Amino acid sequence: MLGFVRRKIVREGVSSTSVLGYHFQRSIKPSVPLVGSRGYGTAGSETLLLKRGSKLVQIISLHGDLVTAAGGPAGIRSLRQVGSCLSTDPSKKMWTRFYSSEASGDNVEAVVPYMGESVTDGTLATFLKQPGDRVEVDEPIAQIETDKVTIDVASPEAGIIQQLLAKVGDTVEPGHKIAIISKSADQAHVAPSEPPAAKKEKTVDQKPKAEASSPEKPKSETSAPKDKPKASAPPSTKPSPSEPQLPPKERERRVPMTRLRKRVANRLKDSQNTFAMLTTFNEVDMTNLMKLRSDYKDAFVEKHGVKLGFMSGFVKAAVSGLQSQPIVNAVIDGDDIIYRDYIDISIAVGTPKGLVVPVVRGAEKMNFAEIEKEINSLAKKANDGTISIDEMAGGSFTISNGGVYGSLISTPIINPPQSAILGMHSIVNRPMVVGGQIVARPMMYVALTYDHRLIDGREAVLFLRRIKDVIEDPRRLLLDI
Repeated sequence: MLGFVRRKIVREGVSSTSVLGYHFQRSIKPSVPLVGSRGYGTAGSETLLLKRGSKLVQIISLHGDLVTAAGGPAGIRSLRQVGSCLSTDPSKKMWTRFYSSEASGDNVEAVVPYMGESVTDGTLATFLKQPGDRVEVDEPIAQIETDKVTIDVASPEAGIIQQLLAKVGDTVEPGHKIAIISKSADQAHVAPSEPPAAKKEKTVDQKPKAEASSPEKPKSETSAPKDKPKASAPPSTKPSPSEPQLPPKERERRVPMTRLRKRVANRLKDSQNTFAMLTTFNEVDMTNLMKLRSDYKDAFVEKHGVKLGFMSGFVKAAVSGLQSQPIVNAVIDGDDIIYRDYIDISIAVGTPKGLVVPVVRGAEKMNFAEIEKEINSLAKKANDGTISIDEMAGGSFTISNGGVYGSLISTPIINPPQSAILGMHSIVNRPMVVGGQIVARPMMYVALTYDHRLIDGREAVLFLRRIKDVIEDPRRLLLDI
């Protein structure tokens, strides 16, 4: 902008001009050599006078070098003189301005953030802020639903929402602009746009009422004379006894599926279409694990700061089973079998927005306390909607605990691209034969669904048997037997 003004002054040969409400004056000096420049140029001075008369002096050369009023290069001494002059005269102020951002210096744009390596786009689920609302730095203004998680779009600056650039339901990619935020706007600047919208809503609301009342007029005005023949009655719409009576449409609601729900549906259907799934069952006596938990739960919380649950026991049992049957931890890739020398356990967590599966990485290296802490942290993030894509990526084996909802038995579906999934269920006291006597025992059914293309029944049954042995006698973990 400043360069444009200079060119305009030189071209038109004027000594002053006005730009953006400010007054520029220019005095041309003889051509003098400038320090740091490549050649010779015309040195000049520009004075910016504010409207109220306060003086603000900027000495600028056409090459961008600071020069003195005499036309020579400005040194440290000259700068000190200028500074001292301005400090002694309160009416003179140093002033800088970024002309390159003049058009939108007060406005910033909120864009969709990076959503993860495997996520290329998302659906704009909702706007948390509307035009005219005040936002702070990093405050969420919208939510993007992806195939795996919901991501917040944060405000880059504090200010007022000026305009929304996208609509709910739009497919957006990282870097997509969704809103304009004014850093210096006031509520009053946006308020005038609200009454027309309200008026419009009012008109829309009143219109159906008028239309609804219109049929009543002809009823009173055009009453048929008695001597005229009566019009034939309309055919009865009462359904015949054999015709099914459907509920009225007013009692139904149509809601679009979220991206997360669609992604889960597609993956589960792909799993059924790809894997030769087979499920084997067993039952586990929970007596010893429950006693272990009861005896040490207080000391466990006091030392580790987390409660001792059953999930850590089943994770350790699954690790032992996967180590004894490595094929269950493997996966088919084309015509090859990939054996994994690591054990990352995926834990299925049901959230209000759908099913997510965070991963406990390196479970074979973790103890009970570390597993419980990691599970609690991941479950909290999942329910709060703050879990990241990276925390759900990968996984070599899945555990799904339907028992927390009261499920007695089920056949879980494999989580691709894994080859097996363990299903836990509710604990129920049942009569069992122990030592020749019938006694009540807390029993749980466990299910293993596996890809029969890769895992034979022998390996699946031995894996589930190892789960049963470790849960029924946790001391096996200490002795590694």
